[in-house]
Amino acid sequence: MKWILKNFPLSVGLILVITYLSFFTPPKTQLDEISNFDKFVHFCMYFTLSSVIWIEFLRAYRNRKAPMARGLVGAMVFPIVYSGVVELLQAYATTTRSGDWADFIFNTLGALAGTAVCYFWVRSRFFRDNPPQC
Repeated sequence: MKWILKNFPLSVGLILVITYLSFFTPPKTQLDEISNFDKFVHFCMYFTLSSVIWIEFLRAYRNRKAPMARGLVGAMVFPIVYSGVVELLQAYATTTRSGDWADFIFNTLGALAGTAVCYFWVRSRFFRDNPPQC
């Protein structure tokens, strides 16, 4: 646990923020009138979560062989499973929120897109001089 907090502080913070945002009762705003705006928000939250996990993972393993299977589990599988658990908890453990399959789909798409962008683009661009060994 200490290793995770040391190497993934932004990821842990982002998970806490997403958890809070997923369970608090949001105020009514004019953004509610925009059709499917919440789907865009879900995509962005999980795109960001997956991206931050990948960046911190690649940084943590910058000078040694990176276990890429562990990176895939942490940066792609974990956000998808986490979002599914959040949607189930919203549906069955709260009275003010509801679980939604469409939200889960957009969470998944965000995590997959974050994985694709960070694994291929960020890895090659920012770790060009000293890429993590795969």
